[in-house]
Amino acid sequence: MPKSHIIEVKNLVKKYAKLVAVNDISFAVEEGEVFGLLGPNGAGKTTVISILCTLSKPTSGGASINGFDIVRQRSQVRQSIGLVFQDPSLDEQLTALENLEFHSRVYNVPASVRKERIEQVLGMVELWERRRDIVKTFSGGMKRRLELARGLLHYPKVLFLDEPTLGLDPQTRRRLWEFILNLRQKEGTTVFLTTHYMDEAEYADHIAVMDYGQLIALDNPERLKGTVGGDVINLSTVDNQKAQAELKERYQIQAGSDNEQLSFEIANGDRFIPTLIRELDTEISSISLRRPTLDDVFLKLTGHRLRDEAAKGELKDIVRQLGRRQRRR
Repeated sequence: MPKSHIIEVKNLVKKYAKLVAVNDISFAVEEGEVFGLLGPNGAGKTTVISILCTLSKPTSGGASINGFDIVRQRSQVRQSIGLVFQDPSLDEQLTALENLEFHSRVYNVPASVRKERIEQVLGMVELWERRRDIVKTFSGGMKRRLELARGLLHYPKVLFLDEPTLGLDPQTRRRLWEFILNLRQKEGTTVFLTTHYMDEAEYADHIAVMDYGQLIALDNPERLKGTVGGDVINLSTVDNQKAQAELKERYQIQAGSDNEQLSFEIANGDRFIPTLIRELDTEISSISLRRPTLDDVFLKLTGHRLRDEAAKGELKDIVRQLGRRQRRR
């Protein structure tokens, strides 16, 4: 039996004066799946989430979540969703318990189950023992886990995660994803995700790629990787610019360059490498072969690497944190 669509987006447009942030996009998300929305910085991802979460109104087109219209039934939509945004939104002067008690009242969690729900979500993210501690004493990873607990408190049908692990160390990111995937398995929660991290994008059942406000690809990760075509060879030489020209002239290969190495796609790469080593005039420093990744898909579709976008995001996060520290002085 096919699953129903818990999110439906039809011809969505968002304009800011002459800027078209979201340009006539349509897609649907099945109930219980992890759906990834990827794109370069400024592609329109956060604008889409803001519209779906009723924080911004579309210029035209529309969408529904859990059967409720995002414009005409905003209250019902908000009761159906949980949010974890890039920027922290906890009250750091309150305890973890006080943050969740306040949120439970805002979202009309019944008083009869409020205490049980709070204990359950804090236990889920392993913060029950720290429930009476002031949030400003928490690490970045603990704050993210508390935000996740808050987003789950009212048992949302859809959990929106906008760069949920940006700036966190790899171990904390993995742990947070264990909580998210465990929730999906136990509760059937639909997860709508934006991320710059390739490993996180791999969790998605379906991925939509945005660029300049438009939807340029939508499929599952394996089929998207299949569009790259062939194996990916990474090559470093004593003169990459010379080798790049030689590859084009000798083999009609247009290799990309990221300063440190050349990269290109070719069928039967394992057979081509011995020929390349034997025939290339430019001295080879290193050569490797691998199957296509989502980063390769991202590069092919947008001209950027997903890891480059992650670096930009992390830099923004560092600058933001430095700004906060300066304001406190």
